[in-house]
Amino acid sequence: MSGAIGLELAVRLARSFELLDDDWSLSTLAEAFGEVVEPGRAQDIAGRVIELMPVEPVDPVRTLRRVLADLPKLPATVVPLDPVVVPMRFGAIEIPDLPALALVLNVTPTELEWFADRGGWLRRASQPLSHYRYRRLPKATGVRLVEAPKVRLREIQRRILHRILAGIPAHPACHGFEKGCSTATFAAPHAGSATVLRQDLRDFFSTITVARVRAVFTACGYSTAVARVLAELCTTASPVAELRGLDYSQRTLLAARHLPQGAPTSPRLANLVAHGLDRRLTGYALRRGLTYTRYADDLAFSGDADLDTARLIWTVTAIARDEGFTVHTGKTLVRRAHQRQVLAGLVVNKSPAAPRDRYDAVRALLHNCARTGAAAQNIDQHNDFRAHVYGLISWIGETNPYRRDKLLAMADRVDWSG
Repeated sequence: MSGAIGLELAVRLARSFELLDDDWSLSTLAEAFGEVVEPGRAQDIAGRVIELMPVEPVDPVRTLRRVLADLPKLPATVVPLDPVVVPMRFGAIEIPDLPALALVLNVTPTELEWFADRGGWLRRASQPLSHYRYRRLPKATGVRLVEAPKVRLREIQRRILHRILAGIPAHPACHGFEKGCSTATFAAPHAGSATVLRQDLRDFFSTITVARVRAVFTACGYSTAVARVLAELCTTASPVAELRGLDYSQRTLLAARHLPQGAPTSPRLANLVAHGLDRRLTGYALRRGLTYTRYADDLAFSGDADLDTARLIWTVTAIARDEGFTVHTGKTLVRRAHQRQVLAGLVVNKSPAAPRDRYDAVRALLHNCARTGAAAQNIDQHNDFRAHVYGLISWIGETNPYRRDKLLAMADRVDWSG
């Protein structure tokens, strides 16, 4: 045999292993490659790969592409990867074309095109024509632009969320915005660990482009046209006027179509797009005897006292970059058992619990509300101050029912109307 497999087929073979989501072995590789080439040749290729790399590399998919591209050329018949008819998956409802999509979303075909902003008309439109309301919130380093959809678009996005996205499973390591999950379930696996490491993904939502969102809908089985419009309905390019005063990296991300922080579909789509990141970090953690979980843009790892944190940080940063995300190196924290280990605001040295000072602060707030009235204590001008306070009580109560009941009893004595 002369020549080599070539890059195109190498990419397809490597992708087949990535989709299988399993360990590194001869049988696993042969099973994955069998989706692309005939079983006999798949076994031969897997054997050659194991000979060259008996131990799984840090970045298996990228390494597979490079190694496979240099293997001898295959004369075998390749199985087509893109059948003419793709069945619907993950419980998504069948939507054959754009008129059907408009019917499902309760809009006219013209409105569908308008809300999807197919021509990018709204980037320079005045605020009354925009589909979003914009608000800047201060954060530790700069500001965060919250893009909240207006009523009609929010209704459309909620239909997409409940009728299409709800059935798609997120990775088990993902605990943010998922049913049955919370900050407590995110932090609990790391409780009592000798070493806890937390890393933060920079610009989590705005990093996720329309192409990556479109891939989620394509995976559900939708046609190219339907997947494209669904992705456009769930993403936005921020108007020029809203970008003024932001730093260069923020402006660059927000100027292109991205997931808006504030849309009901964004958390779910972000989790689905990050499935590959979760899968690879989970695999790496298991091979090193570590524990990994993610809550939105927070990545958490824990292990023994001799954990090589420098190597872990480097590897996680490299994997995140390869998956299209950026680790905020300035927010990386390593905490040993003798230090206060905090994940998502919860102390995890023994078992997840809200810090005592946070509990005391909420208790003092409720005491003052009962004494002077709730309105006088709403210093930050929350639109629904009662819901805000009850949210704090719920967060504390997730890990301590006794404290929750005590705070709820205090909240019952507050006059929330004035």
